[in-house]
Amino acid sequence: MTLALLRFAPRLPRFILTLAQLAWARKNQRGSVGYFLQRAAARHADAIFLKYEDESYTYGEFNQWVNQLAAYLQQRGVQPGDCVALWFSNSPAQLAWALAVCKLGAIAGMLNTKQTAQPFLHSLEVMHPRLLINAEPLPTLDFPHQKGQPTLTSPTSESGLPFLGVVAAAEVPRDATRSWPDPKETEAITLGATAFYVMTSGTTGLPKAAAMTHLRWYKAGIAFGRMALNLKQRKDTMYCALPMYHNTALSIALSASIMTGSTLALAPRFSASHFWQDCQRHRATTFVYVGELCRYLLQQPAQANEQNNRIRAVLGNGLRAEIWDEFQHRFGINRICKLYGASEGNVGFVNVFNLKRTVGFSPMRYTIVRFDTDHEEPLKDANGKLVKVGRGEVGLLLTEVSEKAPFDGYTNNPEANQQKLFKNVFKPGDCWFNTGDLVRHQGYRHIAFIDRVGDTFRWKSENVATTEVESQLSRCKEVLDAVVYGVKIPNTEGRAGMASLVLKQGQQFNPQAFYDFVRKQLPDYARPLFIRLQQAHEMTTTFKVRKQQLKRESYELQNIKDPLFVFVNEQQGYQPLNEEILQRIHHGQHRF
Repeated sequence: MTLALLRFAPRLPRFILTLAQLAWARKNQRGSVGYFLQRAAARHADAIFLKYEDESYTYGEFNQWVNQLAAYLQQRGVQPGDCVALWFSNSPAQLAWALAVCKLGAIAGMLNTKQTAQPFLHSLEVMHPRLLINAEPLPTLDFPHQKGQPTLTSPTSESGLPFLGVVAAAEVPRDATRSWPDPKETEAITLGATAFYVMTSGTTGLPKAAAMTHLRWYKAGIAFGRMALNLKQRKDTMYCALPMYHNTALSIALSASIMTGSTLALAPRFSASHFWQDCQRHRATTFVYVGELCRYLLQQPAQANEQNNRIRAVLGNGLRAEIWDEFQHRFGINRICKLYGASEGNVGFVNVFNLKRTVGFSPMRYTIVRFDTDHEEPLKDANGKLVKVGRGEVGLLLTEVSEKAPFDGYTNNPEANQQKLFKNVFKPGDCWFNTGDLVRHQGYRHIAFIDRVGDTFRWKSENVATTEVESQLSRCKEVLDAVVYGVKIPNTEGRAGMASLVLKQGQQFNPQAFYDFVRKQLPDYARPLFIRLQQAHEMTTTFKVRKQQLKRESYELQNIKDPLFVFVNEQQGYQPLNEEILQRIHHGQHRF
């Protein structure tokens, strides 16, 4: 840590300034996404703001386009506080429309274009938009009508607002022949207003619309853009291949670029085979990632341009500890700024000091408390208060809700909002946000992510962190990907481990060799009792595995057509699961 601080010393003045800005930011301050764009356009109009394939736009040009679209939205009747839903794939037009909505004090609802009709309708219902703008074909859907007037209503609303219609983005082409003034409405917007609705991944049920305020977007931009990546105007280009309905793209890549006056290079979509070629073409110096993106890049055959790149730093979340060094060394990346955050959360951690295998530190108020994985609730002392963990221990991460760190929550879901809050935790009147994540207290205000609550399970009186077991199983040379979860076995306490494996191309599953590997790598309580072989894991569009479906299917043969294996004794190791063995398990005839 001392060596890392010495290396960080030249950046200390900017670091302290950024901390001060974060500390002084308030909800009632004037400022917004649109305001920061037009401020950047006024300060350096000719600097390149956006690159997209063979196109490029200066800050001045793009701000004019945004102003044109804002004028159009006003003509259509969009007012402050309205939601405008956007159905776009990554493109300059998507960003222009989203920023235009924000300039009017309205809310850009970032829809996931991978959704089919029912999830799409659900997203509209929770966003409650006044207007829908699309660049991609919409799912087949009949809009509800009320007294002849099209409406979209939220399940929690008593009455629907008038729906202003559906607009094809192509009907409003860019007009660069005239000057478009900044909207007057932009000056009145405060940081506490909502800028975006971002749909959560929906790994544990239907997606929810998390509210992203201008304040959180602003803080992300200066914390990640200035403090972590040290982006410089006219010198840095951030490459982003993640979808703009994902917060890593929308509230980190976009925000960091605008808040530092640097350049954003946007890809239409992620392509592992073209990733380094794109980075080279756009002269990218940084990029944003999620963990699966890194793994996909490592699976690609070596390319000449993967080392011949200008990337000096990357920022994102989910990079697994077991591939950290390989990823860093193979692609010649000096700094990995791993981060921690959530769409609905009120805190962010980032690896500012370039340490390995940590999500970094946070200047905000948080605590880590002891957690009972059996009952999935925090442990309390004799006085009914929560108990903080010590250094090196694992517990539940809580973050204080305050004026500086408000909880913006989900739209139209007050019950879900209240479930996320703990009150009177350490003193009367205090309020803490339950992140739902188990983390390790590393000291120096640093943490390491361990697992999601509900993923960690208890077996043989021991806590099993699925991410740590997944990490070990992924070291097996035949395994491409491993997902671990707990399943119930009749007549036993807790949950037993089950692993769904995807094998590398051309590899065969050897039950005995795999058992020998597992026995060496894991203690007995952490070894999966059931193995499922799959061709691929079903993912959300934000690269998260749909674990809930795997848990529901469990190891029941009638639910699964994939090969299943079970460990019933040391002599046989893993053996194919058949109906006879399954019935003995159901009747408690096997001791685990």
